[in-house]
Amino acid sequence: MIDKEHGTAGPPTTFNVRRPRVGTVVIDVAGDVTADSERALMQAFEEGSNNATDVVAFDFHNLDYMNSGGIGLLVTVLVRANRQRQRLVAFGLDDHYRQIFELTRLDEAIGLFDDENAALAGVGVN
Repeated sequence: MIDKEHGTAGPPTTFNVRRPRVGTVVIDVAGDVTADSERALMQAFEEGSNNATDVVAFDFHNLDYMNSGGIGLLVTVLVRANRQRQRLVAFGLDDHYRQIFELTRLDEAIGLFDDENAALAGVGVN
C-alpha cells in the first residue's frame, strides 16, 4: 500500500471481526479502504455474517483513507446485508467521511453514530 502523502508503503489494511453481543458483529477497520481491500473486507463480512447476525457495525476510528472504490465496496456489503436482512451501522467516522456518506446518501441506508455504545443503543442492542 502506498502512503498518499509520502509515496512510501504504509501499513496494511485490516478488518478485525468481533462479537460484542449476541446477534451483533463489529468490524474494526484500520488503514485504507480502496478497491484493493475487496478480498479482505468481503472475507471479514462473511466471517461475521451468519443466520444469527442481525447487526453489522463498522468501526472507522482507525480509518486512514477511503476512496470511491472503498465506498463502492461498502455499497456491495450493504446489498449483501440487505439480502440477509441485516442492518448496517457505522461509527467513528471523522467529519470528512461523514460528509461523504451524506453526499452519497449512504447515511440513509447505513446508520451513522459517534461511537460503539451509541451505535448499539441506536439499533436496540443492550
